[in-house]
Amino acid sequence: MADIHIEREHGLGLAQARKIAFQWAEQVEEKFDMSCTYEEGDTCDEVSFTRSGVSGTLKVSQDLFELDAKLGFLLGAFKDRIEGEIVKNLDTLLAQKKSAAKKKPAPK
Repeated sequence: MADIHIEREHGLGLAQARKIAFQWAEQVEEKFDMSCTYEEGDTCDEVSFTRSGVSGTLKVSQDLFELDAKLGFLLGAFKDRIEGEIVKNLDTLLAQKKSAAKKKPAPK
């Protein structure tokens, strides 16, 4: 078995981070045929995801995304590629949110 651990700090707060986590879950369900469940908490949310050969969680707090995944034997050979794709997807969503925040005009 191969393990993947990814952390991304952010300054979005829980409400905005929650939106990104929802988007991420939708993407992995569609693109990778994952089954995701989303559980909201007071200070931290958790997305559990699974499919044949993969299981894990994405924990979402007001300042951190923390992903842990376990790859089965067959997918373990593709760990670097899978990890790279996960990082790319999460970083793209975070960049989009930062870009959108910059475009909003400042209140007068």
